[in-house]
Formats: sequence, structure tokens, C-alpha cells
Amino acid sequence: QVQLVESGGGLVQAGGSLRLSCRVSGRTFDIYAMGWFRQAPGNGREFVAGISCLFGTTQYDDSVKGRFTISRDNGKNILTLHMNSLKVEDTAVYYCAARRSNIIVATTQYDYWGQGTQVTVST
Repeated sequence: QVQLVESGGGLVQAGGSLRLSCRVSGRTFDIYAMGWFRQAPGNGREFVAGISCLFGTTQYDDSVKGRFTISRDNGKNILTLHMNSLKVEDTAVYYCAARRSNIIVATTQYDYWGQGTQVTVST
């Protein structure tokens, strides 16, 4: 089993920055790709960014390209999402996810999920 615990959410003004972290524990050798998703009230869960744990390749949704950066520290088993130039529309609960395949997918076909952390961007 794999456990994912997010942290770093909070309230920030538009234009500001936040850093989300996801601590990974358990059967970490089972994980080959990880991602961040978000879900705003009334919306479905949407892909934000993904990373291959083996090759370091990344993928981003167009809405966050150039503003968000995903990275992973394999030694410390921590996944990070740096968020800059935040917009009101970035407000959502952000989830960390992991899958046993090395292929990054922009769907919710991930095997493990964290509980989520709230990000609120104010005007």
C-alpha cells in the first residue's frame, strides 16, 4: 500500500505563490508516475501536472503552463508543486496522486490518492 499526504495549501492573494508538498510512504517502489489534480466546487477533478519518477519528464495542463512547476525528490519521497502567478480560478482542493505505470495520464486513472489540501486565491 502507498500513502500520500499533502501539505502547503492556504489562502493567498492573486499574483502570489504557494508551494504544495506530497509526502509518499509505504510501497514507494510501486510508483512510477505521479501527478497533481484539483477540484473546485461543482466541478470534476482535473489534471494539473504530472511527472515520471523514472525519467523526470513532466506534463502540464495548458491552464498552468509557465506558472506551475512539478518536481519530485526521489530520495526524500516528496512530490512538490510550485505555483506562481496564482489566479482566482486556481482556487480548488489540490490532490496528489500516484500510479503504478510510468505513463503520465491526464485522467483520474491513478492508483493512489491523498486527502487533498485547500488552495484559495483571493482578489
